[in-house]
Amino acid sequence: MRMSLFLFAVFFFLAPARSGFLEEKCYKLKGRCMESCQINEELVGLCGKSLKCCVTLQACWKSKENA
Repeated sequence: MRMSLFLFAVFFFLAPARSGFLEEKCYKLKGRCMESCQINEELVGLCGKSLKCCVTLQACWKSKENA
């Protein structure tokens, strides 16, 4: 009984970390493939399985191109 409770706790707390670790990357590995982009993200392309490639928006003063 103790072992099953311990395994449940381990898998319960590792589930969010696992999903982020195995997430598919896109746009030269700066983006991620999602079903829909969040408010602070921009759609830059499409991934496989009908997913959208989302990249986090940067403020213009933090842009590397303006430096």
